[in-house]
Amino acid sequence: MAKRFLVACLLVLSLPLGAAERVVSLAPSMSEIMLELGAGERLVGVLDGGERPAALAHLPSVGRYGQVELETLLALRPDLLLLWPDSVPEAQREQLKSFGIPLYVGEPHELQQLAEQFAEIGQQVGVEARGRQLRDEFSARLAGLRQRYRRESPLPVFYQVWHEPLYTIGGRQIIGDALEVCGAHNVFADQRLPAPQVNVEAVLQRSPEVILAGSEGELQHWRAWPQIPAVRFGQLWTVPDKGLERPSFQMLAATEKLCALLVNAR
Repeated sequence: MAKRFLVACLLVLSLPLGAAERVVSLAPSMSEIMLELGAGERLVGVLDGGERPAALAHLPSVGRYGQVELETLLALRPDLLLLWPDSVPEAQREQLKSFGIPLYVGEPHELQQLAEQFAEIGQQVGVEARGRQLRDEFSARLAGLRQRYRRESPLPVFYQVWHEPLYTIGGRQIIGDALEVCGAHNVFADQRLPAPQVNVEAVLQRSPEVILAGSEGELQHWRAWPQIPAVRFGQLWTVPDKGLERPSFQMLAATEKLCALLVNAR
């Protein structure tokens, strides 16, 4: 116990002035970024959504995706909240602002914006050098992917979020930017909602040459529509890495896998 107390004291003394010491992450992607920054020990609570990384298994939960337990959060005495807006209802977001706790809101619409987020959060939690390192590495690899997979005519892709009912991604969605990095184009990029509900007729009209979904089972119903180029060409593919849906540094590797898949499209 004495040793753990001493380590904690040394950690606090080593932090830059003003750096957050008690951080609550209100999105799984933000929790991953804290680990990627090497600042996981500053997390005192997390919002659950899917399987936790093993390194965070011991931390208290402040609720589940879509609902924060505000009393539990306040009891942890955080000095910084990390928020992805969609992970918390609007009413609770307003309550969080009223508490006076410093709040970092991250909602990157493009991968380059995500790169800048590493540096910004790194500054907030006292690991500026590591944050800049991640930003620069991410940016360099991203530029390489854009150059390698650029197409004169972008590949039309329908990205299926769910099949019953049918949901996709809209414009200004970071997954759409990942598609563009890979030389592709989200056929519903003109939609304002981040995850609009669509119908089969709308997909037929937009003639995607590739359809991506989370599993083979979610793709089966498309086989009844051979007039869609993606069906005719046999390009109904599962998303190669679900990390595409968690904007943290690991999304870069997920994007690399996506590019390697799409380069095989007719």
